[in-house]
Amino acid sequence: MSRSALVAGPTGLIGAQLLQRLLHDPAYREVRALTRRPLGLQHERLRELQTDYARLDELGDALAVDDVFCCLGTTRAIAGSRAAFEDVDYRMVVDLARCARAAGAHQFLVVSAVGASRHALAFYSRVKGRMEAAVGGMGYTAVHILRPSLLLGSREQSRPAEDAAQRLAPKLAPLLRGPLARYRAISAADVAEAMQRLALRGTPGVHVHHLPLAD
Repeated sequence: MSRSALVAGPTGLIGAQLLQRLLHDPAYREVRALTRRPLGLQHERLRELQTDYARLDELGDALAVDDVFCCLGTTRAIAGSRAAFEDVDYRMVVDLARCARAAGAHQFLVVSAVGASRHALAFYSRVKGRMEAAVGGMGYTAVHILRPSLLLGSREQSRPAEDAAQRLAPKLAPLLRGPLARYRAISAADVAEAMQRLALRGTPGVHVHHLPLAD
């Protein structure tokens, strides 16, 4: 048990799955969770860091870990405006990457979205693309960007459009083959597993991964 991890967004669809996986992974001696409120979990390897993400720089060495897992994300509908969405999916993610790197973190893994590009027509995809570019230039030993399609799983917060899409997804999956396979819906548990696997590979450089992983 020689590694340390930091999970941002530990109560979200992917983050909650990932936190449990890391806490039970013998490769990690400590897992730190960035959270706005107490998680209500008890584990000898868990260390909670409460923050509103506005003053991450004040956490200092608490961000110095081997692997940073960023599972932050919202939608424009839930955020309430373009500016509020961008604050979560760009500003908070990039601030975390910057502060953790300054503290000495080595590897950054982040959930983006299929179709992310700074030149995309959709605002959502452009914000994700800008985030990817910013994080990739932070100077980490390794950056792994995961681009899942529609996420499958039960959320605490209702998302009507996604709920409808989840019901339709199994019917569309057989039609999405070859290069289109990346657009298949994927369970949050599978994304969490992919993040865990990538972190332990120790592959340097900046990498973009579509899911499921090729291997």
